[in-house]
Amino acid sequence: MNDVRKPGIGVFAKYLSLWVALCIALGVAVGHFLPGVPAFLGRFEYARVSIPVALLIWLMIYPMMLKVDFASVRNAGKRPKGLVITLVVNWLVKPFTMYLIAAFFLKVVFRPLIPAGLAAEYLSGAVLLGAAPCTAMVFVWSYLADGDPGYTVVQVAVNDLVILFAFAPIVAFLLGVSDVRVPWDTLFLSVGLFVVIPLGAGALTRSRLVARRGKDWFENVFCKRFDGVTEAGLLLTLVILFAFQGRVILANPLAIVLIAVPLVLQTYLIFFIGYGAARALRVPYEVAAPAGLIGASNFFELAVAVAVSLFGLSSGAALATVVGVLVEVPVMLSLVRVARATRGRFAPSVGNAR
Repeated sequence: MNDVRKPGIGVFAKYLSLWVALCIALGVAVGHFLPGVPAFLGRFEYARVSIPVALLIWLMIYPMMLKVDFASVRNAGKRPKGLVITLVVNWLVKPFTMYLIAAFFLKVVFRPLIPAGLAAEYLSGAVLLGAAPCTAMVFVWSYLADGDPGYTVVQVAVNDLVILFAFAPIVAFLLGVSDVRVPWDTLFLSVGLFVVIPLGAGALTRSRLVARRGKDWFENVFCKRFDGVTEAGLLLTLVILFAFQGRVILANPLAIVLIAVPLVLQTYLIFFIGYGAARALRVPYEVAAPAGLIGASNFFELAVAVAVSLFGLSSGAALATVVGVLVEVPVMLSLVRVARATRGRFAPSVGNAR
């Protein structure tokens, strides 16, 4: 996997997909054979956000925030095409294609295998995923795809603002549920933990160290110390996430496969819509990659929390959001490979986007 290679981490990054698969298997095994481990970690939770997982995600994101050039953040408005693509795909396309694809497979294609009531619950979970574009993990996918970190911050920030007022109405419209109880504490905590705090910490670290030691030392010495940290944080996060869900996954193997089919197809479709639109509009690769990846990835913390709130912990909707977590990482890694393999087809950047 040369496409995800980063200088200085060699074999570790070269075979990242293999390590991901092993960590998923390890997490499921821990959840099944050592249920006390996830039970203990589950005690450290606030507003339905796992604090251990949040810390690991922060560990993944902080090294990327160190590389954010705030001039590129300020100048993002001068390159609006990437933002427009992100907004259109995430809010005018993704929720509705998710509903159509999931309804077709779960209620028509798989009708002999899934009772009607359960199919409706699975569909609800899929819609919740479709209406919640990614907030945290997209930084990881953008980093692995060599996206512009400053522009990615802007894309995520704008997306988070839209979530605040668009998520509940879209879910209510698609599901016919008038009383959509959005867990605002989960939403605000996630945005704070996964965007505001690491961005602020990265900016403060960058400004102080550049002032003291110079930009060359900061970029070529200090930042190099974090090589491999993002990938290691990703792998540890996967072990914990799948330890939490190990028993659920093993207890519902057929359901997992049936739910995964529309979710995987939707992920690829949304990526190619956004990525293809970026190429058609001659958006530079460093902006096009995160524009395609942000819509393909999901804000699964929010989706799981709303599914549990609306339908219950043991519901089909909650299971569907869990499947979203299961399929996202391997699928997104494959899309990172696609992006890196096709970067030569995009318009060159004007200046240095990074």
